[in-house]
Amino acid sequence: MEIVTKLTSDRPRVKAVLFDFDGTISTLRQGWETVMEPLMLEMIAGPTPVDEALIQEVRYYIDQSTGIQTYFQMHWLAESVARYGRNPGASADPWWYKAEYNRRLMEPVNVRKESIVSGDKSPEEYLIKGSLALLQALRDRGVALYVASGTDHPDVVAEADILGVAGYFTEIAGAPLGRADCSKEAVLRKLIEGRGLAGPEVAVIGDGKVEIALGREVGAVTLGVASDEESRRGVNPIKRERLVKAGAHAIVGDFSELTDILAWLGV
Repeated sequence: MEIVTKLTSDRPRVKAVLFDFDGTISTLRQGWETVMEPLMLEMIAGPTPVDEALIQEVRYYIDQSTGIQTYFQMHWLAESVARYGRNPGASADPWWYKAEYNRRLMEPVNVRKESIVSGDKSPEEYLIKGSLALLQALRDRGVALYVASGTDHPDVVAEADILGVAGYFTEIAGAPLGRADCSKEAVLRKLIEGRGLAGPEVAVIGDGKVEIALGREVGAVTLGVASDEESRRGVNPIKRERLVKAGAHAIVGDFSELTDILAWLGV
C-alpha cells in the first residue's frame, strides 16, 4: 500500500464506501479497451487506411476517459467520425455506437459469465485479489457499501450477482439505460447530502480517475486501485500514474493487504 497524501489523524470514522466495479472488484470486462479501440478506428477511418496518428489519438482518449459512462465515450466517437469525415454515411448517433460496442464487448463477457454459471470457473477467478475479504470485513464493521459504475445498470447488477458480491451492497448504481447521467456523481451526492455524511466519512475506492476526482471534489477519502486485471493482483504502473494525477490519497494494486487497508480507512 502506497500512501500518496497523508490523512489527518483526527478525521472521522469512515461510515460508507463507494466502490467502482469493473477493474476494481470485477475482471469480467477485462480487455474492454481492446474492443473499444478497433471499433473507434474502424468507425473513424471507414474505408481509408488507419494511420499511426489516429491510433495514438484513440488510445490517448481511451486512457484518459477510463471510468466515465460509456455513452460519453461513444459521444466522443460520433464527434470524431464527423470531424474526420473519412467515413461517409456513418452514424451520427452516440447511442448506435454504444449499442455496437456493447454487442462486441458482451461476446467475451458472456463466455466468462457462462463459465461461472456452468461451474467451469469460480467467481473468485474474476475478482481482484482480496475483494471478498475486504467487503466482508467492511460489512462486519457496520460500513455501508455502494457500487457506482459507468456500465449499464442491468449489466452491473447481473455481474455482481454472478460474482456473488451483490448482497454486500446497500445500492448498486450503473448507468441508467437511455440517459446520459453520471451514476458515480449521483451516488456520491446522495451520500454526502442525502445521508448527511461529512466528506471524510465517505471513502471512494476505484481504478478510474473519474471516481477518484469526484471523491476528492466532495472531500472523501480516496483509494486508487491500480489493478492488473489480467493477473488480478499487483500494481499496473500506467493505472498508478493516472490515479496519482487524479488525486488518490493512497494506491493499492489489490486488496491483499487487508489489515493495512482497514487501518488506513480507520474502521
